[in-house]
Amino acid sequence: MSNPNAGGNPSSLGFSVTHRSVLAIAVPMTLGYLSTPLLGVVDMAVIGRLGNPALLGGIALGGIIFDLVFTTFNFLRSGTTGLTAQAFGAQHEEEIRATLLRALVIAALGGLCVIAVQTPVRDIGLWFLGGSKEVQSATVRYFDVRVYSAPFLLANYAILGWFIGMGRAGTGLILQLFLNGLNIALSLWFVVGLGWSVEGAAFATVLSEISATCLGLVLVLASVEKGSWPSAAIVFDRRLLIRMMAVNRDIMIRSFALLYAYAFFMARSADQGDTVLAANAVLEKFILVAGYFLDGLATAAEQLAGRAVGARHRPAFDRTLKLTALWSFSMAAGLAAVFYVFGPALIAFMTTAPEVREIGRTYLIWAVLAPLLGVLAFQMDGVFIGATWSATMRNMMLLSLAVFIAAYYALFPVLGNHGLWLAMELFLGLRGLTLLAACRKRAAETFVAA
Repeated sequence: MSNPNAGGNPSSLGFSVTHRSVLAIAVPMTLGYLSTPLLGVVDMAVIGRLGNPALLGGIALGGIIFDLVFTTFNFLRSGTTGLTAQAFGAQHEEEIRATLLRALVIAALGGLCVIAVQTPVRDIGLWFLGGSKEVQSATVRYFDVRVYSAPFLLANYAILGWFIGMGRAGTGLILQLFLNGLNIALSLWFVVGLGWSVEGAAFATVLSEISATCLGLVLVLASVEKGSWPSAAIVFDRRLLIRMMAVNRDIMIRSFALLYAYAFFMARSADQGDTVLAANAVLEKFILVAGYFLDGLATAAEQLAGRAVGARHRPAFDRTLKLTALWSFSMAAGLAAVFYVFGPALIAFMTTAPEVREIGRTYLIWAVLAPLLGVLAFQMDGVFIGATWSATMRNMMLLSLAVFIAAYYALFPVLGNHGLWLAMELFLGLRGLTLLAACRKRAAETFVAA
C-alpha cells in the first residue's frame, strides 16, 4: 500500500531507531501522563477539606460524565499523532502543518457541539449514574462550569498529538505539566483560598485548558517558519479529510469498545455485592497505574512506527517493534513485581474496610498478572495508531471484546469472581496477540512499495 504522505526517494528518508530515541519519547511522556492522576487526587483532596461528602460525589460523577464525553474525541490526540508522524517521516512539511490545522478545526467544532448539547448530555448522565439529590446538585454546579473548557481541551488533544508526532516529547511534557500544574494551583486557590467549592475546581479546569491552549499555540507558531502555512485548499483537501475522518472514526469505535469492556467488568463486579465491587475497584486501579506507566512507551511506538511508515523504511519499523517491546516487557515485569511485593500494603492504603482488604488480597494475583498479559496490547496499540492501521485495530478490539463477554458467561458460573478476572485477563492478552498477528500482514502490505 502506498503512503499518501510520501514525498521523495524512500532511500533518502531512512533513519535509525535506538534505545535513546525510544526513551527520549517514552520517559517525558510517562512523566507527563502520570501528572493526570495526581490532578484527580488533588481535586478530591481540596474538595474533601470542605467536609461535605455530597461535594466529593458531585465532582466524581461530573468527572465520569466528562470522561465519557471526551472519550468520543480521544482520536484527536492519537489520530493526529499517527498522521503527523507519517508526514514527518515522509518529510512532507506542508502536510505536517495541514494535519494540525485540520485537527484544530475538528476540535473547535466538536467543542462547540458539546457546549450546544450540554443540557441533555448532563441530564442523561445524571439519570444513568444516579446519586442523591445533594450529589446531583453538586454535579450540576460542577458540570455547568467545566463544560466551557471543551473546545480548549480538544484543541490541547490536537496540539499534544501534533508535537508527539513530530517526536518532540519534551514539548509534550512541558504542555502536560503546565496544564496539570496550573490546574492544581488554581484548584487550591479557588477552593481552599477563596471558598468557591465545586465551582472553583471546575473554573480552575476551564482556565487551565485555555492557558494551555494559548501556550501550545505559541509553541506551534515558534516552531513553524513565518508564511509557511498551507492554503485553505490544501487543509480542506477532500481526500485527506476523508482519510483523517476514517482514522478518527475507527479509533473512536475502538475507544468505546475498550470503555465498554471496563464498564462491563465493573457492572459484573457490582452484581456480586458492594464488598466484591469495592475490592475489584481497588484492584482495577492497579491496571490503571500500569496503563499510565506503559503509555509512555506506547507513545514512542506511535511516533517511531508512524515515522517509519511515512519514510517507507522497513528496518526502522522492525527496530521500533523490537526496542519498544523490550522496554515495555521489562517495565511490565517490574510493575508486576512491585504489585506482588507491595500489593497487600497498597490495598490497605486504599481501603480501611477489613472485608474489602481480605477479598482484595484473595484476587491480588490477577492484578499482578495484568501488566504482563496486557503489555503487548499497549505496545501494539501504539504501533497501529502510528501506522494509522485503525480499521484493523478496531476489528481486533471488537473481536477481543466479544471473546471477553463470552468467556465471562462461560467461566463465571464455575469460578465466580475468579472467572470474571480470568475473562478480563483473556481480553487483555487476546488484544495484544491478535494485533501482533495482524501486524505482520499489514507491515508486508505497507512496505511492499519500499
